[in-house]
Amino acid sequence: MIPLYHDFTDATVLIFGGGSVGARKAGRFAAEADVVVVSPGFDDRFADAALQGVKQIRVAPAVADIPAWFDRVDPALAVAATDDSELNAAVAAAAADRDILINRTDRAGERPVGSVVVPATVTDGSVSVAISTGGQSPALARYLREQIDSEIDQAGKMAELTGRLRAELKETESPETRRALLRAVVRSPAVWKALHTGIANAEKEAARIMQEHRTGDEQ
Repeated sequence: MIPLYHDFTDATVLIFGGGSVGARKAGRFAAEADVVVVSPGFDDRFADAALQGVKQIRVAPAVADIPAWFDRVDPALAVAATDDSELNAAVAAAAADRDILINRTDRAGERPVGSVVVPATVTDGSVSVAISTGGQSPALARYLREQIDSEIDQAGKMAELTGRLRAELKETESPETRRALLRAVVRSPAVWKALHTGIANAEKEAARIMQEHRTGDEQ
């Protein structure tokens, strides 16, 4: 599988299963997509503030009912997160028939075409790092997420800073020089430290680093 990012803005995600796994999946998508969860019962996690916008439909769908739910909701992605393998298989089959992406939570390892794995994600501002074990070890994915979390502290601000600098340097520098200057900024411990005190201070430090880099090239 090749990792990709997908924009779910204004799209709908249909989840079958209101247990802890369904709640976790709903939480991942609720920040961007419209989420509909179909289940005869719902885990206490669905009361969390982050899931208040999730539409909960309290019903126990039969295998024969699954296609009708797809036609009713018209999702961009379906999640099969029930504890009934036959029902999960029906969800996967309905998604395949409609060329809709499917995330089946009771399967690991090799997956059919159209199947996706929802990775563990670490986010800092506009920067995000996705971690996947191919669905084989959620525990490992969570551990790695915890390790990476501290490593990308302030990365969102660095992205903001270098985005501004990149736009400014486009007006005055060649692509090769621009890349070298931005690389020097990104690799500077002093700039990363300055980010903790605000973008303005980091901009001053970045300007100093770029000037030093230019001076070094001229010598």
